[in-house]
Amino acid sequence: MAIRALHVSEIFNFDHIQENASRAISSSTQLSTGDGTVRVPFKPARFAVIGHRGSGMNKLCSADRRMRAIKENSILSFNAAARFAVDFVEFDVQVTRDSCPIIFHDNFILAEEEGSISEKRVTELTLQEFLCYGPQREAGNGGKSMFRKATDGRLFSWKVEDDDALCTLKEAFQKVDSSLGFNIELKFDDNVVYEEDDLIHVLQIILQVVFEHAKERPIIFSSFQPDAARLVRKLQCVYPVFFLTDGGSELYTDARRNSLDEAIKLSVACGLQGIVSEVRAIFRNPGAISKLKEANLCLLTYGQLNNVPEAVYMQHLMGINGVIVDLVKEITEAVSDFTKPAEEGEGSLHVREGEGQIAGHHKA
Repeated sequence: MAIRALHVSEIFNFDHIQENASRAISSSTQLSTGDGTVRVPFKPARFAVIGHRGSGMNKLCSADRRMRAIKENSILSFNAAARFAVDFVEFDVQVTRDSCPIIFHDNFILAEEEGSISEKRVTELTLQEFLCYGPQREAGNGGKSMFRKATDGRLFSWKVEDDDALCTLKEAFQKVDSSLGFNIELKFDDNVVYEEDDLIHVLQIILQVVFEHAKERPIIFSSFQPDAARLVRKLQCVYPVFFLTDGGSELYTDARRNSLDEAIKLSVACGLQGIVSEVRAIFRNPGAISKLKEANLCLLTYGQLNNVPEAVYMQHLMGINGVIVDLVKEITEAVSDFTKPAEEGEGSLHVREGEGQIAGHHKA
């Protein structure tokens, strides 16, 4: 796949692209030292590609059938991504009312019940109630038909070409290719104010599953919730933690979420390993990259521009550490094309629990 020459001035012309969105994280290495400090700098060995919600998010209103190919955040989607040269899959974890970590992006789940659309908060459901939505694992059982609300309020039936059942975090550890890293986004509602004790309770439930089942699998934590990022770093010092930010494209009551500078400040103060930024914020403020490097922080990006090979190539040249993408096949092929000469014989990036090195795993 040929990558055409791209001038920095062209980057802003990409703003009109309407397809997709991503969420993120990076790759790195950390030692558990007992005192909570990071002894090993996080230096990715190569430009990392991370599959957004597995093989890509579902955008049901999109004219692009690739946005409706495989059910997002599913075992099927994670293993489909593993067939390509991705380093991690990113997915969203919430905790049910009866304390089970499940994988689901939206704060609310919509379904057709008794002829009308019901809307229920995911974290107020029990695990059994949650798993009743969508396709069922047991043959002959039918789940509730799911719907999704677009940003403009329109409702769409959640139909994809290859559907799959909803799943738990434990299932993902058990059923997904063990060589594939997990970028676990700790999902919280932007419109809810959380008490610290409540955050700690949720994080401890998630961490228990991770420590029981991760084994040698590379893990990265990330969150848009500043205190969740701070606390998960405080609660464990084995796995890297990244702060997610849209870089100021929206304004929040919490000032820590309103700019790249605030994201860097938070990451340094809390001993995080990096940030995951919406890509346009970086293109509009490329000086942030040098600030991140000076602070010894890694940088990953998410966003619809990461489905454009030229925009990904520009990030590679700018020194960004990796991208979260929806079009896994297309972007891994493009990255292979523009990185292969410098990386002949190198493997893909993985974080090893408790090791001060980055392990290579080659994927054909």
